Amino acid sequence: MTRRLIADIVRGPGPGAGPAAGEGGFRAVAGITEREREVLTLVGRGRSNAEIAEELFISAATAKSHVARPSSKLGARDRVHLVITADEMGLVAPPR
Repeated sequence: MTRRLIADIVRGPGPGAGPAAGEGGFRAVAGITEREREVLTLVGRGRSNAEIAEELFISAATAKSHVARPSSKLGARDRVHLVITADEMGLVAPPR
């Protein structure tokens, strides 16, 4: 199942699929703050909570709560779902 998920992400959406990109190349999601979008981008890039904390100059506990908020708002089941959501929102550049 994991291989299929990764293959689907690498392959990308089909023609006409996926949300329309908003300002800045990402799809806006109601209720997501700028900071939550920033954290979601880092999660989408595979950063751990410790790495997010270091990059944003916040504590690990604050990073954990920053990851939990968009997860809750978006109804994400787990971190993998957050990564997929970040990709669908256009927050993560495709691999080159």
